[in-house]
Amino acid sequence: MTLATPLLLSGAPGSPYTRKMLSVLRYRHIPYRFLLTGHNVPENLPKPKVALLPTFYLKEGDGAYEAAVDSTPLIRRFEKAFAGRNVVPADPVVEFIDYLLEDYADEWLTKAMFHYRWHYKADIDRAAAILPMWRGITAPKDELAKLSKLFSERQISRLYVVGSNETTAPVIEASYQRFLDALSAHLEVQPFLMGGRPGGSDFGVFGQLTQLTHFDPTPMAETLARSPRVFAWVDIMEDLSGLEPTDGDWMKHDAIPETIRGLLTEVGRVYAPALIANAKALAAGAETVETEIDGKRWTQQPFPYQGKCLQWLREKREALSTADRKTVNDVLAGTGVEALFG
Repeated sequence: MTLATPLLLSGAPGSPYTRKMLSVLRYRHIPYRFLLTGHNVPENLPKPKVALLPTFYLKEGDGAYEAAVDSTPLIRRFEKAFAGRNVVPADPVVEFIDYLLEDYADEWLTKAMFHYRWHYKADIDRAAAILPMWRGITAPKDELAKLSKLFSERQISRLYVVGSNETTAPVIEASYQRFLDALSAHLEVQPFLMGGRPGGSDFGVFGQLTQLTHFDPTPMAETLARSPRVFAWVDIMEDLSGLEPTDGDWMKHDAIPETIRGLLTEVGRVYAPALIANAKALAAGAETVETEIDGKRWTQQPFPYQGKCLQWLREKREALSTADRKTVNDVLAGTGVEALFG
């Protein structure tokens, strides 16, 4: 069934997943209407089961609106609903790598985003001052001051959800620095993660970097000092509506650049052990994830959604043909990612 357009979605500029999906819609030439959360979302629209940003309000044919969240399945739903300018590669091997890197961006790189924003005073002060204004630009100063205090206290109190704490901070920050180096090296080889055109992973990485490189002062300074190429790439990714992709622009599964393996090595170094330890904690009914990542102690609360992420990755790999699975295994060999499928 065709989805009615323009698509309706609500979100906020400070939400990396909102920025991810807006960029997808622009690139794919899908008409949309953006509703600023807390400001101009009609009351008669349905509420999602879990309040996440962005929330899409989708309607098939003459049916009623439904609220939908979770960017990765939404991207794939839009692939079926709208033809042309796809962001999911057709080659199963390349598509698997794209899915894996998108998952890493959504579930690990976001740890850096939340950590930097609510760990350092300069970042806390900026976020607390600006984010509430997006919900009401004309609000009086005293009201904004109260909202800033409530908002920052709530967000800081929820850092445990993504695993940011004094113990894990060095792991998260060192990982972000290595990621900048790996992405910068890759961008010297090809303009997007997936070749000459962007895949879902490009938009996933872009979403997190809109905050890390262009809003929060501490990681912004780190990015500018370490990789101005990555900073510039984020600007390019914002609006790719003028890019004219061809099928030949995708990365070829028999010519995957070594720089992709460089990125996958970072995934294997930090995200793979986090997923495995989280799954073990969930299976044991443990209240805490305790493991070692990058030679340092890691502790956080178990995260049920990331348990599903590991399950989906494993199912996706198993669904590959024997030949494609072997190619994927060869690409992953020695990166540390293969531990997810052992």
